[in-house]
Amino acid sequence: MKQSLAHIALVVRDYDEAIAFYVDRLGFTLLQDTYQPEQDKRWVLVAPPGSEGDPGAASILLARATNEEQARFIGDQAGGRVFLFLRTDDFWRDYRRLQAAGVEFVREPKEADYGTVAVFVDLYGNRWDLVEFTKVLR
Repeated sequence: MKQSLAHIALVVRDYDEAIAFYVDRLGFTLLQDTYQPEQDKRWVLVAPPGSEGDPGAASILLARATNEEQARFIGDQAGGRVFLFLRTDDFWRDYRRLQAAGVEFVREPKEADYGTVAVFVDLYGNRWDLVEFTKVLR
């Protein structure tokens, strides 16, 4: 049996502001932005640079909150913990690029036994690791 994650839903306040952050600041690719009239919502997929076309790579579904209960989780989908891990093949290149783009790092770079890592937040406050692994982790 072979399975993989296809999409990870990220609850957002507004489609366009989320697209602007992920595409313009993080450098992600907008894979799809399709209006679904029967549900009055958009199907918006973004993916990290270099992962487009990789059938094993998951993308992020930017899912607009449609009620107060969902809206409570915007920016805190993991209860204050790191929620997502952005793997890179060159930590310092991407760290400097993200800093220059105005991305806020809340934990400075450090060398760990598994690689080089720093923590940043998205436009809503969700925590992400930017990480370059020194070995393959499963």
